[in-house]
Amino acid sequence: MFKNMGDIMKQAQQMQSKMQALREELGNHEVEGSAGGGMVVVVLNGRSEPLRVRVDPKAAADVEMLEDLLLAAFRDAQQKVQELVKKEMGNMAGPIAGALGIPGL
Repeated sequence: MFKNMGDIMKQAQQMQSKMQALREELGNHEVEGSAGGGMVVVVLNGRSEPLRVRVDPKAAADVEMLEDLLLAAFRDAQQKVQELVKKEMGNMAGPIAGALGIPGL
Protein backbone atom coordinates (compact mmCIF):
# COMPACT_ATOMS: atom_id res chain seq x y z
CA MET A 1 0.00 0.00 0.00
CA PHE A 2 2.77 2.45 0.89
CA LYS A 3 5.39 1.24 -1.58
CA ASN A 4 5.33 4.61 -3.35
CA MET A 5 5.57 6.68 -0.15
CA GLY A 6 8.72 8.37 -1.43
CA ASP A 7 6.87 9.46 -4.58
CA ILE A 8 3.95 10.71 -2.51
CA MET A 9 6.29 12.75 -0.30
CA LYS A 10 8.03 14.19 -3.36
CA GLN A 11 4.66 15.17 -4.87
CA ALA A 12 3.59 16.75 -1.56
CA GLN A 13 6.79 18.83 -1.52
CA GLN A 14 6.19 19.89 -5.12
CA MET A 15 2.63 20.88 -4.27
CA GLN A 16 3.87 22.91 -1.30
CA SER A 17 6.36 24.70 -3.57
CA LYS A 18 3.61 25.41 -6.11
CA MET A 19 1.33 26.77 -3.38
CA GLN A 20 4.11 29.12 -2.22
CA ALA A 21 4.70 30.27 -5.79
CA LEU A 22 0.96 30.86 -6.20
CA ARG A 23 0.88 32.93 -3.01
CA GLU A 24 3.74 35.06 -4.30
CA GLU A 25 2.06 35.41 -7.71
CA LEU A 26 -1.22 36.47 -6.11
CA GLY A 27 0.66 39.31 -4.45
CA ASN A 28 1.39 40.70 -7.93
CA HIS A 29 -2.29 40.91 -8.90
CA GLU A 30 -4.39 43.97 -8.16
CA VAL A 31 -8.14 43.76 -7.64
CA GLU A 32 -10.38 46.79 -7.48
CA GLY A 33 -13.60 47.03 -5.53
CA SER A 34 -15.92 49.99 -5.67
CA ALA A 35 -19.09 51.36 -4.16
CA GLY A 36 -21.39 54.30 -4.67
CA GLY A 37 -20.94 54.28 -8.42
CA GLY A 38 -17.18 54.63 -8.04
CA MET A 39 -17.27 57.25 -5.30
CA VAL A 40 -15.10 54.93 -3.22
CA VAL A 41 -12.55 52.57 -4.75
CA VAL A 42 -10.43 50.09 -2.82
CA VAL A 43 -7.50 48.26 -4.41
CA LEU A 44 -6.26 45.00 -2.85
CA ASN A 45 -3.62 42.60 -4.03
CA GLY A 46 -4.42 38.93 -4.56
CA ARG A 47 -3.56 38.21 -0.94
CA SER A 48 -6.26 40.67 0.25
CA GLU A 49 -3.66 43.18 1.37
CA PRO A 50 -4.84 46.79 0.90
CA LEU A 51 -2.85 48.85 -1.60
CA ARG A 52 -4.85 52.01 -2.24
CA VAL A 53 -8.10 53.77 -1.43
CA ARG A 54 -9.64 56.55 -3.51
CA VAL A 55 -12.50 58.64 -2.16
CA ASP A 56 -14.46 61.17 -4.16
CA PRO A 57 -14.53 64.37 -2.07
CA LYS A 58 -18.33 64.43 -2.39
CA ALA A 59 -18.50 61.19 -0.39
CA ALA A 60 -16.57 62.79 2.49
CA ALA A 61 -19.39 65.25 3.16
CA ASP A 62 -21.43 62.52 4.88
CA VAL A 63 -19.28 60.49 7.28
CA GLU A 64 -21.84 57.72 7.83
CA MET A 65 -22.31 57.29 4.10
CA LEU A 66 -18.53 57.26 3.60
CA GLU A 67 -18.13 54.54 6.22
CA ASP A 68 -20.79 52.43 4.48
CA LEU A 69 -19.20 52.99 1.08
CA LEU A 70 -15.76 52.02 2.38
CA LEU A 71 -17.11 48.77 3.82
CA ALA A 72 -18.98 48.00 0.62
CA ALA A 73 -15.92 48.70 -1.52
CA PHE A 74 -13.71 46.47 0.67
CA ARG A 75 -16.27 43.68 0.50
CA ASP A 76 -16.49 44.03 -3.28
CA ALA A 77 -12.70 43.85 -3.58
CA GLN A 78 -12.47 40.86 -1.23
CA GLN A 79 -15.08 38.99 -3.24
CA LYS A 80 -13.05 39.62 -6.39
CA VAL A 81 -9.90 38.39 -4.64
CA GLN A 82 -11.73 35.18 -3.67
CA GLU A 83 -12.77 34.70 -7.30
CA LEU A 84 -9.17 35.27 -8.43
CA VAL A 85 -7.82 32.77 -5.90
CA LYS A 86 -10.44 30.19 -6.90
CA LYS A 87 -9.53 30.63 -10.57
CA GLU A 88 -5.79 30.38 -9.91
CA MET A 89 -6.25 27.35 -7.64
CA GLY A 90 -8.32 25.72 -10.38
CA ASN A 91 -5.55 26.35 -12.89
CA MET A 92 -3.07 24.75 -10.51
CA ALA A 93 -5.32 21.83 -9.51
CA GLY A 94 -5.37 20.29 -12.99
CA PRO A 95 -1.63 19.51 -13.17
CA ILE A 96 -1.55 18.42 -9.53
CA ALA A 97 -4.48 16.06 -10.02
CA GLY A 98 -2.78 14.60 -13.06
CA ALA A 99 0.43 14.05 -11.13
CA LEU A 100 -1.51 12.36 -8.34
CA GLY A 101 -3.55 10.29 -10.78
CA ILE A 102 -6.89 11.86 -9.78
CA PRO A 103 -9.07 12.28 -12.88
CA GLY A 104 -11.49 15.17 -13.25
CA LEU A 105 -10.08 17.41 -10.52
